[in-house]
Amino acid sequence: MRIRIIPRKNRNSGKRLRVCAYARVSTATEEQEDSLVNQTAYYQQLISDNPAWEFAGVYSDEGITGYKENRPGFQQMLQDARRGKFDMVLVKSISRFARNTYTLLDATRELKALGISVFFELQNIDTLSASGETTPGSSRSAPISRFLSPPERADSPRSARRSSSSSAPEPSSSSSR
Repeated sequence: MRIRIIPRKNRNSGKRLRVCAYARVSTATEEQEDSLVNQTAYYQQLISDNPAWEFAGVYSDEGITGYKENRPGFQQMLQDARRGKFDMVLVKSISRFARNTYTLLDATRELKALGISVFFELQNIDTLSASGETTPGSSRSAPISRFLSPPERADSPRSARRSSSSSAPEPSSSSSR
């Protein structure tokens, strides 16, 4: 029996990857507004500085919780994805993208079906990787939904109890691209 490996086709073969970002803050306070401005500037710079990437914009929502699916910036991003306007979405963390497991999985699966990668920086997860909905690192991969709760402080008593009694592997904090 002969096995032939068929390489994955890249829609933009030979072209730069069109990359956008999604940013969200849940309250409309001045401090959060500054955070949104900083996130937007950060992503614009990060994407523009990478010679393999073409800046495709930053979608954002201000003062809207991540539990809601009906966020104007989020919905515009999904519409533009369906129109083929970008190839990759960068997001600070899973909780910035969605705090609702259904919305998170529904959106990432739709984007994946469109051939669009979502990269969650904090968790170092790329949805188009082989382990797209799980954290790489072991045979006991953790589901992406594990990361939906807000992070605990490392010095909190609850965190100490959890880490001493848990046998689940922690996600890698190193970022490699």
